[in-house]
Amino acid sequence: MTRNFDKDYKIKLGITHGDINGISYEIIIKTLSDQRLLEICTPIVYGSSKVASYYKKMLNYNDVNLNLVKNAAAAVQKHSNIINVNNDEIKIEIGESTESAGILAAQALDMAVEDLKKEQIDVLVTAPINKSNIQSRSFNFPGHTEYLAEKFNVTNELMIMVCNNIRIGVVTGHIPLKEVSNKLSIELILSKIKMLNKSLIEDFAITKPRIAVMALNPHASDNGLLGKEEHDIIIPAVKKAIDEKILAFGPYPADGFFGSENLKNFDGIIAMYHDQGLIPFKLMSFREGVNFTAGLPVIRTSPAHGTAYEITGKNIASPESFRQAIYLACDIFRNRMMHQELSKNPLKISNITEREN
Repeated sequence: MTRNFDKDYKIKLGITHGDINGISYEIIIKTLSDQRLLEICTPIVYGSSKVASYYKKMLNYNDVNLNLVKNAAAAVQKHSNIINVNNDEIKIEIGESTESAGILAAQALDMAVEDLKKEQIDVLVTAPINKSNIQSRSFNFPGHTEYLAEKFNVTNELMIMVCNNIRIGVVTGHIPLKEVSNKLSIELILSKIKMLNKSLIEDFAITKPRIAVMALNPHASDNGLLGKEEHDIIIPAVKKAIDEKILAFGPYPADGFFGSENLKNFDGIIAMYHDQGLIPFKLMSFREGVNFTAGLPVIRTSPAHGTAYEITGKNIASPESFRQAIYLACDIFRNRMMHQELSKNPLKISNITEREN
């Protein structure tokens, strides 16, 4: 990102349509029905105008207009736009996992990522995919996070779950639970702490973030009674982070930490594995939670839920998580612009902040 800071810049927002048989189009259409969104960004859906029309009619959202364009460069401001990623006949099978839906989801991702690389769009919000039917020779990844990491030549990324002031990153992501302990190392945990710290500063505009690090074992191992990972790996990683002037604390037993008010004392949390972080997160913020991929040179967010086949077509899916994913992507874009400008001219940003306050 090389743009100069401009608080009035209209962000070009790329949206991939995900699995067409899930709730993706419902949450996209419901979100885009709010015209206020057009004041902060120009939405560009990578999908199918015919599929969108089908869902608009079924959900009785015919007043939502999607301007069909050939490419992102042709997107019209003050309008929601859509690009056809495939011009073949498309079969919609509501609530079903199909091979064709997986192909269409992958095509949308590929096209959007190419435009992201070329800065034809500024940020990317991905609607839910089915991680099974999308698998192919060209998409052999556990999910969006790993796919994007390869596309942007990143070897170390961090999935952060975000809702209001809760930000939870996970050291190990989509791997079997039995592999977590062997995967952990001082270097890996330290790298995730550093990545979260950097993201909190640059993406969330927090000056001196405080980070809580979770233990792996129950009761943080009870001084080695229930495991050695805390003593051998996690504590040394926290100490190294502190040596690098990062405000890291822990390890904390996860059950007590998430069950208390202590999490309000921290700007970010590092969990050791997927469910350790995501179960409490979704209990606290399932309807509004957002998945953000830190460590990438680009900005990508997504709603913190899946395809929800079981409610597809019933017009009961909440768009709130998807809406918040859009707002977060735009906020992070502006925070990064401000951070870059701050590093070049601190006085300028101070003046901007004073005027806005």
